[in-house]
Amino acid sequence: MSLFRGSGVAIVTPFKDCKVNYEKLAELLEWHLKQGTDSIVVCGTTGEASTLSEDEQKNVIKFTVEKINKRIPVIAGTGSNCTAHAVELSKYAEEVGADAALVITPYYNKSTQRGLIAHFTEVANAISIPIVVYNVPGRTGVNILPSTLAELSKLPNIKGVKEASGNIAQIAEIARLVPDDFYIYSGNDDMIVPLMSLKGDGVISVVANIAPKDIHDLVQKFIDGDLEGSCELQLKMKPLIDSLFIEVNPIPVKAAMNLMGFNMGKVRLPLVDMSEDNLEILKTRMKEYGLI
Repeated sequence: MSLFRGSGVAIVTPFKDCKVNYEKLAELLEWHLKQGTDSIVVCGTTGEASTLSEDEQKNVIKFTVEKINKRIPVIAGTGSNCTAHAVELSKYAEEVGADAALVITPYYNKSTQRGLIAHFTEVANAISIPIVVYNVPGRTGVNILPSTLAELSKLPNIKGVKEASGNIAQIAEIARLVPDDFYIYSGNDDMIVPLMSLKGDGVISVVANIAPKDIHDLVQKFIDGDLEGSCELQLKMKPLIDSLFIEVNPIPVKAAMNLMGFNMGKVRLPLVDMSEDNLEILKTRMKEYGLI
């Protein structure tokens, strides 16, 4: 299977009384389908996978796959800083019908580049569905180098990268080194157009949780050759994007969804509610954008 081109939402996980709210998750998935979202990325950073139990993570993946029912691709977050655990989660995602796995670089233990190659090779050898490598050094403490990614791209089912380093020179080097059929997604909502200008295929987006149609349109306009229209949307969205990262993701985006009436519940500890000052900034940007 090939991966998607377009806008994938890094979807939030709704909670109620400290438990996953599957009723709200089902509503959210249907809304994204109506809004034109091209792919659902479940149990990633924005989905608070790090505070889900293993059973919760597996249940959320299975539930999402079943509800979407092949209408658009479902990419399951299955990464871990323990290779054996990443293998187990990835095998489970494949078993229940996920279309691909999003596998983050191991965090905290700060692997060497050789270790990264060994880690991703182990996961790739355990499954047959496509793997999207997730590089977000600001969270993991380790950056996957372009030369490492080029080496991994030789494996038949490592088919793409969610690149969230924020380093445009690194993105250019990745695009230069990987094969033409290797997918490159922006992991930064404020860099979609620049990344797509370097052979990128789209975005795995936080902002798509609250403005899915606009993110879809931004990417589709670029694909269709309407660079001016795509750039216009990117620049229009910039203040909103900035406000969604005024505190650590997904604190602001979950607050934004609650302001819009989605009732996604609170973030789990150690994350906490936004400060009042930052919440006011978020509200102002959302009002300016027309979301509330």
